[in-house]
Amino acid sequence: MDSHDLPRRLAAEFIGTAFLLATVIGSGIMGDTLSGGNVAIALLGNTIATGAILVVLILVFGPISGAHFNPAVTLAFLMRREINGMDSVLYVLTQIVGGLFGVFAAHVMFGEPSFTLSLTDRTGIGQWTGEFVATFGLVAAILGCLRFRPEAVPYAVGLFITAGYWFTSSTSFANPAVTIARSFSDTFAGINPVDAPVFIAVQLLAAAVATLTFAWFARTRQQD
Repeated sequence: MDSHDLPRRLAAEFIGTAFLLATVIGSGIMGDTLSGGNVAIALLGNTIATGAILVVLILVFGPISGAHFNPAVTLAFLMRREINGMDSVLYVLTQIVGGLFGVFAAHVMFGEPSFTLSLTDRTGIGQWTGEFVATFGLVAAILGCLRFRPEAVPYAVGLFITAGYWFTSSTSFANPAVTIARSFSDTFAGINPVDAPVFIAVQLLAAAVATLTFAWFARTRQQD
């Protein structure tokens, strides 16, 4: 990643996050349209597409920007001092804008209004706990693989999110940029904007806790 200048890294973050959201929203619309009202089938289509695109995007853009596509992941690397403060701010802003562009692209493809505030309520202790678990697990998958099996990161992330869609009550947003973008889509994958701030706060908290946990794991017995 260090061999690429900041504009190229930001471009990779923008394109990657845009493709991620186009996939999340687009596959949600497609699944909802083709499922005949069967929510489980719609969610399955949404799940497979999202997990698959994450593997591809990390393989393509990981060597350029680190393939964060997620402010929670950027926070983890900021805490690890692997990205500086200014670059991390620019990463997050780029991820948010890229996510919104991905929503716009999906809506254009499927004949939806460019942006529509979601009416889908996602709130309550169960949903918030789901987001904590989802984000902690995502960051754990990244940091654990980076230490022991760095080549496995794309597959671990894709598989974890695929599982997270089904075992977490929130269907595993695990990403503040995704949460913001999905609040502008009143489709299968949407979230009411009123519910988004708590999701984002929980996601960032979980990312920080996961980062501290893996920093503790990395300490040697002598350091303890």
